[in-house]
Amino acid sequence: MKTKEILVVYEKFVAKNYGRQPLALVKGSGSIAVDSDGKKYLDLVQGIAVNAIGHSPKAVVNALKQAALLMHTSNIFYTIPQGLLARELVKISFPSKALFVNSGAEAIESAIKLARKYQHDKQTGRFEIIAMEDSFHGRTYGALSCTGQKKYHKGFEPLLPGVSHVPFADFDALKNAVTDKTGAILIEPVQGESGVHIAPADYLKKVRELCDQNGILLIFDEVQCGMGRIGKWFGFQNSGVVPDIMTLAKGLGGGFPIGAMLAKPEVMDSFGPGTHASTFGGNPLACSAALAVIKSIKEKKLLKNAQTVGAHAKKLVEKLRKEFPFITEVRQTGLMIGIQLDRPGAGYVSACRERGLIINCTHDTVLRMVPALNVTKREIEKGVSILREALCQNIS
Repeated sequence: MKTKEILVVYEKFVAKNYGRQPLALVKGSGSIAVDSDGKKYLDLVQGIAVNAIGHSPKAVVNALKQAALLMHTSNIFYTIPQGLLARELVKISFPSKALFVNSGAEAIESAIKLARKYQHDKQTGRFEIIAMEDSFHGRTYGALSCTGQKKYHKGFEPLLPGVSHVPFADFDALKNAVTDKTGAILIEPVQGESGVHIAPADYLKKVRELCDQNGILLIFDEVQCGMGRIGKWFGFQNSGVVPDIMTLAKGLGGGFPIGAMLAKPEVMDSFGPGTHASTFGGNPLACSAALAVIKSIKEKKLLKNAQTVGAHAKKLVEKLRKEFPFITEVRQTGLMIGIQLDRPGAGYVSACRERGLIINCTHDTVLRMVPALNVTKREIEKGVSILREALCQNIS
C-alpha cells in the first residue's frame, strides 16, 4: 500500500487521538527508516526513545525467536527470561526487586499503588503524592493525574485525589508542599516531554534527605531517560541519589513493549499475592527482547557512545544557536537533546521530514532528538546539516 491509501484506511477506521505526521513507515534498519513510498529517512527520534539500539536490531530480532519456544504464560508460573531480566536490572541499578508490566504508564500506575500500599501497611496515614509541574507520566488515569500539564487534564476531570504539583527543581516549593499526609514524591530526573529539563544533582540530594526525614517514598520516573539514554544506565546515577521506586519502559525492550517497576525490597514486599497484577507483564517474549538490549548496550559500549556522540551533537547544535537567534537554549544530557525555540517548532519538523530527517517537536517550542544509542557522529552531523536547512526556511 502507498501512503495515500494507508491514510484513507486510517481516516475511516482508526481513532483520531494522535496528531500524526503524513508518513507511513514500513521498515527500518539502525538509524534509517523507510516509508511506504520507498523514501528513506534519518530517524533521530526512534519511536520517541524506544528503539534503544535502532530499528530492527539483529540482537532483538534473534531474541524474539523465543516465540517458537514459549510466547506467553500466566504469571502464576515461573519463566526463565523474567527471572534473568529482573536479576540484570537489579545489577545495573540498585538493590531492589522488579515487577514487570507493558508500558511506562502502567509502570507509573504500579508505582502509585505500591506507594499507597506501603504507607497503608506502615499505618502512617500518608497517601498523597507530590509531582512536578511540566512533568509527563502517561495517559492512564493515575499517570495522567500525576502529569503536571493542564492541557492533558482538560476534559478528564476530576482526576485522582491526593495529587498535587510544584515547580520542577524548586526545593523550597517542594518542602513547603509537604504535609503529614505526603506519602510519595514523584520526579523525572530528566523531564523529556517538556523539552529535556535536567534536575540538578544538589536538588535531588535535598529531596532524598527530605523524604528520609519524613518517611516519604521517592519515586523516579526513568521511562524516557533510563536504559542508557543519558550515557549512564539511569538518570539517578548522575546524582548518586537512589530512589525507593523507579519506573522503566521505552528503551527497555528495544522496540518491543515492556515496562518495569523496581523498588527496594522492603517497599516491594507490600505487594503480596493478589495485590497487583498484569496479564501480559513480564511475558517470556518481552523479557527476552529486554535481555538482548541490555547485552547489546554492554557489549557495544553504548553508554560511552551516548556520552561522546551526545556531546558532539550539542556542540553542533550550539553552532546553530549562534547562527539562528530564535534558538534560545540547547539542553543536552547523553542522547537527549532539546532545542528551545522562541516560536512554535512544528513547521521545522515538517521541513526536516521533507528533507529526509525525522525529529519531533515537544512542548510546542522544543525540537527534540532522542536517537538510537548506537547512532554515529556522522549520522548526527548529517541530521544537524538537514536541520540547518530547515531552520533557514521562513516558517510562520
